[in-house]
Amino acid sequence: MPSTTINPTRMELTRLKGRLKTAQRGHKLLKDKRDELMKQFMDVVRENRALRKRVEEGLMRAHGAFTVAAALMSPEMLEQSLLYPKQSVELDMTFENVMSVDVPRYQFHTASQEPGEIYPYAFAQTSGELDDAVDAMAQVFQDMLKLAEVEKTSQLLAEEIEKTRRRVNALEYVKIPEMQQNIKYITMKLDENERANTIRLMKVKDLILKEAIQERREEDARALETFGGEAPGLI
Repeated sequence: MPSTTINPTRMELTRLKGRLKTAQRGHKLLKDKRDELMKQFMDVVRENRALRKRVEEGLMRAHGAFTVAAALMSPEMLEQSLLYPKQSVELDMTFENVMSVDVPRYQFHTASQEPGEIYPYAFAQTSGELDDAVDAMAQVFQDMLKLAEVEKTSQLLAEEIEKTRRRVNALEYVKIPEMQQNIKYITMKLDENERANTIRLMKVKDLILKEAIQERREEDARALETFGGEAPGLI
């Protein structure tokens, strides 16, 4: 039986067949989208793993260099050396459409392209370990920015995969079976109505035939009475 009340008419049957065809086509497209999203997601996850490992290694190197620099320099001199940054950075964010998902793309630009502009202090009063620490942080910054981009991309793709998966399951296990059940119900009802109409027509035909036979017998009986009990045409 159908889950909702429907009219078992041919118009409703045609409409449901059209909806079923559209739902099946949409189900296939959503499954293809889900599979492609999973492929993209796995590529992003692998890239994320490699980037995270590289960033952690770079941060460990920078932290070790800062630790050595802090041991060789006084806290006041270290703080004063890094108090006012010399280089400024501008961050640009754009979006790229990946399987109907707008993922961010980050790009940064420094005010100066000179390599020495990353050191905001004079070299005479600082140690070489501090230079190594600042240089390590400058090198890992690009990977950190790329890691943030990849992690946000993986988050957005995971949300879209879950949304697409729910839609695929809703069509596959709810909507399409429901429409197929309704089409089967309407087809069965129409067949029953057609058989009932056929039976009614046969009964009407039998009634008409019986009435015709009864009328013929009555006419023959009247004819016999008219000719005195003899059949007409035999005199």
